[in-house]
Amino acid sequence: MSIEAVKTYLESYGVAGRVQEFDVSSATVELAAQALGVEPARIAKTISLQSDGGCILVVAAGDAKIDNSKFKAEFHRKAKMLSADEVLPLTGYPVGGVCPFANPDTAAVYCDISLKRFSTVFPACGTPNSAIELSCEELFQYSHSQKWVDVCKNWDTEGTPHADAQ
Repeated sequence: MSIEAVKTYLESYGVAGRVQEFDVSSATVELAAQALGVEPARIAKTISLQSDGGCILVVAAGDAKIDNSKFKAEFHRKAKMLSADEVLPLTGYPVGGVCPFANPDTAAVYCDISLKRFSTVFPACGTPNSAIELSCEELFQYSHSQKWVDVCKNWDTEGTPHADAQ
C-alpha cells in the first residue's frame, strides 16, 4: 500500500484532501507530534499484534501502552507484537506507517477508549511521514473498527477531558 492507496480509500468518505504529508519523519509518536505541533497523546498509533492467520490492529492514544491482562481478557490470547518482517505482509504498510485504513482482510481493527478523551486524533496514512486529523467517530467508521476496546494502560484516566475535547 502507499499513501496514494490510502487517499483513494479515504476519497469514498470525502476526506482524502485532509491527508497531510510531511518533509520530516512522523514514524514515531514523538516525531508525529512534533510534525503536527500537537501533544503526543493525540497521535492515534496503530499497534500491530499477532493473531491466528492475520493480525490485530489496536488504534490507541500516543501515551497508551498495551495492558497484557486487559488484552488477554478481550482477545483470549497473549499480546505479542508482530515482528518487523511480519508488519508489511500482515498490515499492508511498512513499520512507521502502519495505519488503520484499507488493510488486508486478515487485519482486524479495534479502537481503544484511550482515544475518546480527544475531539480529534491523528492516525498515520500508510507512510512514515503522513497523518490525517479525524474525530474519534470518523476514525472508528473509516477504519471499519470491530468495536471500542479497553486494552491499554498508562494514559490519563483522570476523567477530565483535555482542553481540546468537546
